[in-house]
Amino acid sequence: MAILPPGQKAIDHFPRFGLPQYANRFPSEITKIELEINGDLEPFVIEDPLSQLPKVDQVSDFHCVTTWSKKELRWSGVRFCDFYEHFILPKLSDTKINYVYFRSQDGYKTSLPLEDLLKKDILLADKLDGTPLNVAHGAPLRLVAPAHYGYKNPKHVYDMEFYKEAKVSKSGLMKAIDHPRGRVAQEERASFAPGWLLRLPYRMGIKSTIKDFQKALDKHLKSRKI
Repeated sequence: MAILPPGQKAIDHFPRFGLPQYANRFPSEITKIELEINGDLEPFVIEDPLSQLPKVDQVSDFHCVTTWSKKELRWSGVRFCDFYEHFILPKLSDTKINYVYFRSQDGYKTSLPLEDLLKKDILLADKLDGTPLNVAHGAPLRLVAPAHYGYKNPKHVYDMEFYKEAKVSKSGLMKAIDHPRGRVAQEERASFAPGWLLRLPYRMGIKSTIKDFQKALDKHLKSRKI
């Protein structure tokens, strides 16, 4: 059995999870995949991008920054490096890209260095365990970055911004609890403190956050059936 990264504990289910303020936020479009591309290149829109690239299946673990892990999830999608080479590189001319910013339909924003995103295990996924992503886990498209904490795996992605220089995308507390890379093996849980120091306080909120997110999801799904 594979050893979990430092500070992580395996759980037997894969909950909808995130920052508390996002519990009641949901995507408006969960079936059609359309990406807006912006940043240090001419803006354009990609319709149905996954249909134009080789599909791959990947089994990998998911690690939440709050210390829980779900092992051996089976994702399907396209490699980000293939996406970048096919759609972005031809638009760059002499511009060198170093950072990518993601925007989600629920208002969430995050970023990663391009060098991390070009690893072979980084996916733009549209399926989990052989079925299309649902609302809980990122429909219609999400990033899967196994070496990075869940907060660097944005759900409901609709916009990507490609920049040469790093941009300020968060402020205040949100900036303090973020990290430029968020790598699990290095326990890059936040920018303001060592990762090991945050294990216990983060762990204390797991049960209540799972409960709040499930309650919000149940209410949302019920409202859509009316």
